[in-house]
Amino acid sequence: MLKLKTMHNNFQQIIEEKLAFVLLKLENCFHVPSSAVDELLNELQYLISSASFSNNIVSDFFNNHNLQIDQLLIKELGSVICSSNPLSKALGKDGPLATYFKRKQYYKDHFNIVDPVQYVLDATAKRSFQYVPLLKVLHQIVNQKDVLNKIVDKKRQQQVVHDHLDYRFSEDGQYFKNNDFLSGEELRIAVCLYVDDFELCNPLGTSRKTHKLCAVYWVLGNLIPGSNSTLDSIYLALLCKSEDVKTYGYHKIFEPLLQDLVTLEQQGVFVSQLGTFLKGTLQCVVSDNLAAHGIAGFVESFSGQYFCRFCTAQRAETQVKEVKFGAFTSRNKELHQVHVNTAQTKGSSFLGVKKACIFTERLAHFCVTSGYPPDVVHDIFEGIVPVELAHCFSQLISKKLFTLSDLNSRIKNFQYKWGDKKNRPHLVPLHFERRKTIGGNAHENWCLIRLLPFMIGHLIPEDEPAWKVILDLKDIVELVVSPVHSEESVAYLECKISEHRQRYKEVFPGQVLLPKHHFLEHYPEMIKQFGPIVMFWTMRFEAKHSFFKQVVRHTKCFKNIALSLANKHQFMIGYHMHTSSFERSAFDVTHVSTIPVDVMKEDIAHHLRQKYPGLSTVTLAQRVSSSGMEYRNGMILVHGSVGGLPDFAEILQMCVFVDTLIFICKKLCSWYREHYRAFELQSSSAREIVLVELSELTDSYPLVDYKCGIHRMVSLKRYIHTSD
Repeated sequence: MLKLKTMHNNFQQIIEEKLAFVLLKLENCFHVPSSAVDELLNELQYLISSASFSNNIVSDFFNNHNLQIDQLLIKELGSVICSSNPLSKALGKDGPLATYFKRKQYYKDHFNIVDPVQYVLDATAKRSFQYVPLLKVLHQIVNQKDVLNKIVDKKRQQQVVHDHLDYRFSEDGQYFKNNDFLSGEELRIAVCLYVDDFELCNPLGTSRKTHKLCAVYWVLGNLIPGSNSTLDSIYLALLCKSEDVKTYGYHKIFEPLLQDLVTLEQQGVFVSQLGTFLKGTLQCVVSDNLAAHGIAGFVESFSGQYFCRFCTAQRAETQVKEVKFGAFTSRNKELHQVHVNTAQTKGSSFLGVKKACIFTERLAHFCVTSGYPPDVVHDIFEGIVPVELAHCFSQLISKKLFTLSDLNSRIKNFQYKWGDKKNRPHLVPLHFERRKTIGGNAHENWCLIRLLPFMIGHLIPEDEPAWKVILDLKDIVELVVSPVHSEESVAYLECKISEHRQRYKEVFPGQVLLPKHHFLEHYPEMIKQFGPIVMFWTMRFEAKHSFFKQVVRHTKCFKNIALSLANKHQFMIGYHMHTSSFERSAFDVTHVSTIPVDVMKEDIAHHLRQKYPGLSTVTLAQRVSSSGMEYRNGMILVHGSVGGLPDFAEILQMCVFVDTLIFICKKLCSWYREHYRAFELQSSSAREIVLVELSELTDSYPLVDYKCGIHRMVSLKRYIHTSD
């Protein structure tokens, strides 16, 4: 009897937890209002507690078995069934999930929710900010077996010497190697922070800037690239009103975070599987240039004399001298300290330095000159690209190669495919010449410069100077966003940047180089110091803002908005940690069908049997996602190389065999078209079929082919290293 009772209690607990898990997702991932959930549960409770329905079921059961049972007994039995229903107990008046308050408490007790802590800045003015204790969240994360395994594996990879891809991880950069604390033999935790302001409301509406927040997120720097691409692997540290940061300063707002980072350096977090404490430190701070300068203690005006945090160049010098020739003194730890001391003595900025960095003042293993990487998003996609395209469009239109109306028509009517559809560029505004920029966000501008040759390339003469400026910039973009670099590719990038600078000044002699042009010239050296800088771009962090905007859109409540958003975020993180801790399935597969190999086309079946003997059935899929990449039938893959140029294949079908993703592809012939900075594709006369596993791809990024007149063309998204 005791055993049955225990089993019943366990079953009740399992049902409660499963139901709570679903409700947690509804309220904090799908943003269903708690009032709507309450209404749903009330109706559900009424349905499952309906005794008359249970009575009918019991009565029909006995009648079907020709048993004559007293109606009072049936009624009593039906009542017992209803009252003992696990769902009824969970949702009943005294149940743990009956109300929003009870559900919230249940979530905290069963899903290890780390509550945000409210810090009061001014009780009278009701000013406060929210802090999610970094050490508590970090303790949860590193005590998950799969995360710890990834950290340990990454540490082992630091010892591996790559043959020709010299910069694959941040550990390959000189700054990391020079950090004895992080690069030593002991296992350490690396924390990467992100700081940014964002608008909760329409930036053009009446509430503009009223509800502008400053957010500080963080990720583990110990994981391989791509592990932090999902928004639930980006964690919240601080959330406060932007105006409070200006009023009280970073020192005040960052104090609890700094205390936790100091504790992490000196004591660490306990990892039960290792039976010891793991120490760690702040590896870098990712942000736009304004926030980076504000936190690091540099001058926050980019129209001043000294605007660069990487060197001591003066504004006038950057117009006539290039970084690559060593004309400017690079900032380092010792020199920066001299500048800080001088600025403090003078009481004003010195060589662009105003004060000490708030992190270097407290942390023993963080250096300001090696802790603020450049950001591709703000420097290039939202800085140089829209400005240079505006100048080039203006010149091309003035030469009557096309009109603004023609350009916008081609942008609007271009047949975008798959992922390019959601990133389709906006139309070029009518006043772009006056504003000297075409505007647009990073995704749009990246898509535009990549596909622009297919839109207007055939209208442009071969030797058009402004067109060469665009094409050079396209090459630079592909190099900068490459996830791996060799010494050769870094040298090539440096050469392309120098050539582009000269051509841009020749074609547009009246235009002054932007500070971001100067930042771009530092990129080759920054890759050597930080590793591939695309790992530190703000693209994925900015996507995190969408969670908070969705919450506000659904709740429409702005009372102590930072607290409400921080709470919602922590419940969402609790849900994802409970689902699979950190590890995601290798593949996310949709539209699946399993068929015998024998019914497939003869040539495909032959290749499958040859490569996988004994294979009798295959599981086909129309769409597969892996490590943030989405593959579909008809996409183009890079597999191998010929003469130093990538070789292409078209996906005919995809099949999943055990834990392996297999692409059934048709090989393609390709020719590089210089005028389009793209490849013309053509089906091989032999129609050769090839089976390619995901791990065998030269580059994992799937590409899309487009019609350019009568030609089939494909443009790379990033520079590809080939073995030739």
